Amino acid sequence: MKKLFFAMLFLTSAAHADGIRVEHAWARATAPGQDTAMVDLVITSAHRARLTGFSSPVCDTGEMHAMMHENGMMKMREVDAINLPRGSMSLEKSGYHLMLVGLHEPLKEGESVPLTLDVKEGGHEIRVKAMAEVKPLTMPMQGM
Repeated sequence: MKKLFFAMLFLTSAAHADGIRVEHAWARATAPGQDTAMVDLVITSAHRARLTGFSSPVCDTGEMHAMMHENGMMKMREVDAINLPRGSMSLEKSGYHLMLVGLHEPLKEGESVPLTLDVKEGGHEIRVKAMAEVKPLTMPMQGM
């Protein structure tokens, strides 16, 4: 049981595969009836790469969004991919986030959301498994 606890603790704090590392992934708890949730994270790549998609068993669809100012208003747009520089990139600080769409049930504080990120680096595809911590509903989304 202790080994399982420490394995889950490791997955919650960081996940990595083939030079791609995911840390500080989190989502805010959802209100009853809310069927979408944002996920923010920090992704580090040993080389330039592209985040081409993601999925989670807690929702129907995973979407990637960019936040931008347009005509004095903040707008959210879905994007097909997110360019990842060599080094670390905070999705929230760079104006991006992941969206869990069609949640099967509300996200509850203290739970974790499994994620599978699809990254294209050079000529090959990398699948990175990560866990996003669910924080309190009252936690502000910094990027908003």
